[in-house]
Amino acid sequence: MTTIVNPQRAARTAMRKTIVGTGIGNAVEWYDWAIYATFTPFIASQLFSKADPASAVLSTLAIFAVGFVARPFGGFLFGWIGDRVGRKTSMTLAVGLASLGSLMIGIAPTFASIGAWASLMLLAARLVQGLAHGGELPSSQTYLSEMAPKEKRGFWATLIYTSGTVGILFGTLLGAVLNMALSTEAMNAWGWRIPFLIGAALGLYALIMRSRLHETEAFESESGREKRAPIWPQIVRHRKQALQVIGLTVGLTVIYYIWGVVAPSYATTALKIDRGEALWAGVVGNIVFIAALPVWGKLSDRIGRKKVLWSGAIGSAVMHFPMTWLLKDSAWQLAVSMSVMLIFIAASAAIVPAVYAELFPTSIRTVGVGVPYSICVALFGGTAPYLQQWLGTTLHMPDLFNVYAVLLLAVSATFVFTIPETRGKDLTH
Repeated sequence: MTTIVNPQRAARTAMRKTIVGTGIGNAVEWYDWAIYATFTPFIASQLFSKADPASAVLSTLAIFAVGFVARPFGGFLFGWIGDRVGRKTSMTLAVGLASLGSLMIGIAPTFASIGAWASLMLLAARLVQGLAHGGELPSSQTYLSEMAPKEKRGFWATLIYTSGTVGILFGTLLGAVLNMALSTEAMNAWGWRIPFLIGAALGLYALIMRSRLHETEAFESESGREKRAPIWPQIVRHRKQALQVIGLTVGLTVIYYIWGVVAPSYATTALKIDRGEALWAGVVGNIVFIAALPVWGKLSDRIGRKKVLWSGAIGSAVMHFPMTWLLKDSAWQLAVSMSVMLIFIAASAAIVPAVYAELFPTSIRTVGVGVPYSICVALFGGTAPYLQQWLGTTLHMPDLFNVYAVLLLAVSATFVFTIPETRGKDLTH
């Protein structure tokens, strides 16, 4: 008996698998990084010496930054896999490695039991996660961009930051719930480990989901000769595009980490806002961000990428100081300032996955994005929380950090002039 396959149903099924497989893996990766920032005070108190609490927090944030050092290596390794073996394989391996890093943190012994070895284990886990995350974003961005219809690629690209923010939101909500449900003693003793163990389990599920995905048509259609071509000469040949990725990313990565990731933690440690209230304010800001992403993505498919990128960079630069001045000592101020900033940040965040993919040819699309992007995020995004904390609470010069952030946004706005308008570009070559 012959089974008749409905082409439309098959296409919808493939689309659903693409969205779920890409989205859940990306959400897990971002969740892992968000819960580290959210639970920084607890990690500091358990995996570092309690003799100097302020130093322990700074050391924990320093390891957060050190985790970014591995990202360029992850960008190259998983980018090479993505361009030589396949996008699907690269994505699957990346989320599996991230799950391992989360498990290492969840079961790490305390400083009280094994001393400095606890801090060293945390460092190793963050390096593993950095390697994985360095490969996750370029792999998933490339896969999603190549799977998307070219006339809707801007809208499809919003899945990267939407799913990522869902991961952050889940981590933030979990932190708020645990903060209410458990006593401070219980949180310090074992409660802070729960999010990392959940992250490990979710990562395993994402690995299974991704192993069932299909490879992209763009990669499959690429000739064997182009797949075997040496990587480094191709990177050098496309150095202009690599520099453009760095320029477009530098402002976005710093402003996003300030307002989208560490703002609740900073409000708690530096501004002394109640921890639970700060986490709920973070939930509000991230919901607004999720709502804004598809609006900007659809707009870019209608009016072009460059206008939307300028809106994001210039809007974020203009509003950064007013929102910083608004944020003083209450959770409602945090919710409002985060929401306003994340609306403008969403403009760039929504479409940069598509823009990056549209800058490079198929044979080097994953590694071409992964290496410069990871280097930029490591140098600027990974150090942003530490610089903000150090300049604000240690040197008492918070405005210096704010000027730094706005200048980097100006750099990104300038780089938009250097890129071509790529809306609707064919990615099969």
